[in-house]
Amino acid sequence: QVQLVESGGGLVQAGGSLRLSCATSGDTRCISAMGWYRQAPGLERELVASIIADGSPNYAHFVKGRFTASRDNAKNLYLEMNSLKPEDTAVYYCYADSYTAVGGICTGGPTYQYDSWGQGTQVTVSS
Repeated sequence: QVQLVESGGGLVQAGGSLRLSCATSGDTRCISAMGWYRQAPGLERELVASIIADGSPNYAHFVKGRFTASRDNAKNLYLEMNSLKPEDTAVYYCYADSYTAVGGICTGGPTYQYDSWGQGTQVTVSS
């Protein structure tokens, strides 16, 4: 099982910056993708950015040019947020998509795939 812990959220003024971190632990051998979601009060959770394997990150249109997602060799995840807007206010969640390690082999297929989520970190942007 993969454990994820987010940190770095806080209260900032519009136009400011924050850097979110997602520390991973547990069995991270079979992580196939990682990324960030966010959820504002009364709204559904929405994808912010994703990274598949070692590929380049993909971004939601509303953060392109402002946010940068990255992943280090230890499979920790980061989100650099610049030019923050009040509409960016939300709880930000780190996630990991994983296959199951069976006998040391990462095994795919719907019955072997699972998602891991952090507890979230609050980002509040004041106007």
